[in-house]
Amino acid sequence: MKFPQPQTLQGIAELINCNFVGAIDFPVLGMNEIHVVEPGDIVFVDHPKYYDKALNSAATIILINKEVDCPEGKALLISDDPFRDFNKLSIHFKPFQKAHSQISDTAVIGEGTIIQPNCFIGHHVIIGKNCVIHSNVSIYDDTVIGDNVTVHSGTVLGANAFYYKKRPEGFDRLLSCGRVVLENNVDLGSNCTIDRGVTGDTTIKAGTKIDNLVQVGHDTIIGKKCLIASQVGIAGCVVIEDEVTIWGQVGITSGITIGAKAIISAKAGVSKSLEGDKSYFGIPADDFRSKYKEIASIKKIPEILDILKNKNNI
Repeated sequence: MKFPQPQTLQGIAELINCNFVGAIDFPVLGMNEIHVVEPGDIVFVDHPKYYDKALNSAATIILINKEVDCPEGKALLISDDPFRDFNKLSIHFKPFQKAHSQISDTAVIGEGTIIQPNCFIGHHVIIGKNCVIHSNVSIYDDTVIGDNVTVHSGTVLGANAFYYKKRPEGFDRLLSCGRVVLENNVDLGSNCTIDRGVTGDTTIKAGTKIDNLVQVGHDTIIGKKCLIASQVGIAGCVVIEDEVTIWGQVGITSGITIGAKAIISAKAGVSKSLEGDKSYFGIPADDFRSKYKEIASIKKIPEILDILKNKNNI
């Protein structure tokens, strides 16, 4: 997320009431999660395990819970609770805006687009030309939809990321101020849920078709001309490259990449990145040839046990 105007290190430190290391006028242009940071961004880190990753990332301002050696060309914001203060910045620069109508006056809707009854269209939503948004669809603030897109009833675009920090008193939610972006010629079935990015975009690229009852987590990127069947669950920060086919009830863990033109069969559990141009199935998902060998070996276990028993009797 980029700020409306450039900020300074001192100004940000004053907003969250913390100390800083760096020039008072060090430029601060935005804030983002570590996988999407750019120079000028703030990234937060609150565990020593991830200090080096944050300090060596593209971010030039690190919101951190301990004063450490600051890399050249970067600055630090020293906070006793970076998670809390990242949320404070989200609230300041992207506050929640109450809706006053079913379709916001700030929404932009293209020529030839049909919005069926009982839809909610939030603030600053952009919808392109010749789209059909069926009844009871909720499109949250800042969503961007291209041309020739169809969204069926009950689908929700832009709900919060499922991102929590466990504290003694319960779970603290990381606020979401990113967007959902649907490119041209995307179709979404009924009762899909596409969560917004935490600070970046959850993106579904041109020509992709998604069936009913599919969940797409925050900051996930789905490539061009993918096919995703019903009841697939995709966690956050997944990259699915172009022309991937995913059949029903597949579950995909966070932070992995699925290569272009991969095919994942129904009910597979994807727990690691998968190469493109291969077919996969099973839990955990593996390529067809390896999985069939594994199944064939398992089937031989009773036969092997019988041979061992007979040998021992002899």
